[in-house]
Amino acid sequence: MNTNGTDAPKSPEGYTRSQARSLVFHLLYAMEECDYDIPLHALVTGINQGYDQHIPEDGDIVQTAQSIIDSREQLDTVIQQFLEHWRLERLGLCTRLILRLGTWELVNTQTPISIIINEAIELAKDFAEKDAYKFINGILDKIAAKRDDLQIKK
Repeated sequence: MNTNGTDAPKSPEGYTRSQARSLVFHLLYAMEECDYDIPLHALVTGINQGYDQHIPEDGDIVQTAQSIIDSREQLDTVIQQFLEHWRLERLGLCTRLILRLGTWELVNTQTPISIIINEAIELAKDFAEKDAYKFINGILDKIAAKRDDLQIKK
């Protein structure tokens, strides 16, 4: 696989896995900014129409985002356990969302740990605060070491 993802495996929606993760991240960000006051499907419809996207409302991207949204309190509880001398609410929004996504993937998928962490690092380099990728790497690495002991409802 080359670094730009053109040879990358595709999701059922036709996106590379990196593109699918990025879309999930963007959906999570938009829902956070809307204070979760609108249904995810309404948001997706608006994005599809307003930005000429083709995110299937019943596809894996929306299902993953909805699962993360539904379990965000549990995910935050897990993440908080691994934050030494930090409170979750002190983290930047993008860092928090990337940690939620990575933690959810670690607990709910069979995706190799290295891929999950590398993808989280790439999201952080693109969207989170400067050097947040190092912090995210460390936290997800700690969570990965304990992933078999963690349970989060899908």
